[in-house]
Amino acid sequence: SGPRIRVRFFGGSGLDAALLDDPAGIAKAYARGVPMGGDLELTEGEVPRFLAIALRDPSGTPLQRLQVIKGWVEDGSTREAVFDVACSDGAVPSPDTHRCPDNGAQVDLTDCSINADVGAAQLQTVWTDPDFDPNQRAFYYLRAIENPTCRWSTWDAIRAGLPLRSDLPATLQERAWSSPIHYAPPN
Repeated sequence: SGPRIRVRFFGGSGLDAALLDDPAGIAKAYARGVPMGGDLELTEGEVPRFLAIALRDPSGTPLQRLQVIKGWVEDGSTREAVFDVACSDGAVPSPDTHRCPDNGAQVDLTDCSINADVGAAQLQTVWTDPDFDPNQRAFYYLRAIENPTCRWSTWDAIRAGLPLRSDLPATLQERAWSSPIHYAPPN
C-alpha cells in the first residue's frame, strides 16, 4: 500500500519449518512447491502447507503480523477467511480465533512518533489450513501488516497546527500482499 515490504509465499505438501532457517530454503521451496501466482496440485491424501515470509521496508515501520487470506465459493456464495499466521514480539495466534494478540504498538498523535521497540524486521512461518477441504477449490494469499503509523491527514493537521480530522481515523496500518496461490481438487 506504500512501503516496500518484501513478501514470499509458497504452497506445497513438501514444505516444512526447516526451510525457514536453511540458507537454501527459498531454492528448496521452489523445488518442493509453487510460488505465489501458481497453481497448487496435490495428489490424494496430501495437505498443502504454506511458507510465508515478509521483510519490513528498511525505511518503514516494523511488521506487526502476517495473515493468510483464503477464498472459496460455497453454495453459490463467495467466502473468505483471514488467519493470522505469524505475530511479532514472540506472540502466537490464538488457536480459537486465529488472531494475534495486540503487540502494544502506539502512535503519539502530537508528533506522529512511534514506539519502534515493538514489531519485527522479519516474520516467517510454515502454516497449514486448519479447514482444508481437498474437494473444494480455493485460493490463498499472504498479507503483511505493519504497526500503526499516522495517516496523511494527521501529518497535515500537525504541521498546520490544526485539530485532527474527525471524519478520518488518525492512524492506519500499511500492508503488502502476495499474488494468490490457487488450489483445485484433483480430477
